[in-house]
Amino acid sequence: MFKAVVRAFRTPDLRKKLGFTLLIVALFRLGSFIPSPYVNYGNVQSCLNQTQTTSGLYEFINLFSGGALLQLSVFALGIMPYITASIIVQLLRVVIPHFETLYKEGQAGQAKLTQYTRFLTIALGLLQSTTLIAVARQGALFGSSCSLSILTDSSPLAIVLMVITMTAGTGLIMWMGELLTERGVGNGMSLLIFTSVAAKFPAALIAIATTKSPETLLVVIGIGVLIVGLVILVEQSQRRIPVQYAKRMVGRREYGGQSTYIPIKVNMAGVVPVIFASSLLYLPSLIAQFSSADKNGNVPGWVTWVSTYLTRGDHPLYMAMYFLLIVGFTYFYVAITFNPEEVSDNMKNYGGFIPGIRAGRPTTEFLEYVLSRITFPGAIYLGLIALIPLIAFTLVGANQNFPFGGTTILIIVGVGLETVKQINAQMQQRNYEGLLK
Repeated sequence: MFKAVVRAFRTPDLRKKLGFTLLIVALFRLGSFIPSPYVNYGNVQSCLNQTQTTSGLYEFINLFSGGALLQLSVFALGIMPYITASIIVQLLRVVIPHFETLYKEGQAGQAKLTQYTRFLTIALGLLQSTTLIAVARQGALFGSSCSLSILTDSSPLAIVLMVITMTAGTGLIMWMGELLTERGVGNGMSLLIFTSVAAKFPAALIAIATTKSPETLLVVIGIGVLIVGLVILVEQSQRRIPVQYAKRMVGRREYGGQSTYIPIKVNMAGVVPVIFASSLLYLPSLIAQFSSADKNGNVPGWVTWVSTYLTRGDHPLYMAMYFLLIVGFTYFYVAITFNPEEVSDNMKNYGGFIPGIRAGRPTTEFLEYVLSRITFPGAIYLGLIALIPLIAFTLVGANQNFPFGGTTILIIVGVGLETVKQINAQMQQRNYEGLLK
């Protein structure tokens, strides 16, 4: 493995791409520690030390920002606005026919959709930065565990400057990700997410060792290794539907006749359903946080209910709702991204057929049947993986420091496998030998 890495860096073109990738990643992490204007960095660090666990409301966004969210840094919002914008644009293909038309137009249409995603990313960054600053201004960012003032100036001009800075940071991250995709190795946005998630691993492991015991740390590492192995197994699993193309004569040349397959992965939805479910469960908590009490100091009943059941990750009702939402969103997202009727029509147009299945409607029904059967274990798998950190809160006692959460492992394994595949492909083009043998 070490020799393969050395060989990769000895390849001139690949060395430049790897060096550029490492440079962008380093700049991305540096921006996560640069505080925004009018932020008291010392008080923020004191609050972080006093608050051993991250607030459930911001835990998910803080994960994707590599811990930059609660530090109110320039890159506080991280890559989350771009992820949300990409998902929204993808979902709008079902609602707006123009978006579906652009998607089918090829490179020109994809460029237009990318432009829409960029505009929506900036709009979401503006909205999220305004919300974050408003919460910090009220002193509710760290809850009741820290009473220190984290803003040195809360005037309207200072607030506007902070919002502009964080929104510009979001735009810069988006540009860095696209630049990394073009000149680096792998998908730029995915690598930045990978960097943010992996950055929290060392601190989380150290926190478990210091607050609990070395034995607990070994148990957590053992659980993590087992989870990683299972995730790799499922992520690489797929159902291959054989496809045979009929022979066609065009002039004097014969085309077709080859056999191929349609790969249908067990987890076709990836980490998107987990993002959907987490965002939907955090929404009531966000609304409740801005709800004020009446003149007598009485808090509305629905706010009390939300605070009791929807902010505690170890509550059974929260776990059940989280699991059901993930399963539902998995079916929803797979239905959007994989259209059996479209696949069947494409096969028919190019003279392809599934052995034993007639072309047309029977092929569509067969693909729908296989998709529904394979999506069920994939949805259950996603739900169980996402519940791992919540169960660890009570069993291992690792609290929010448990590093091997479902979302974390899915991102690290998925991005890691894809990046290694791309490096392998580039090395095999030059040396006929990959990174991994």
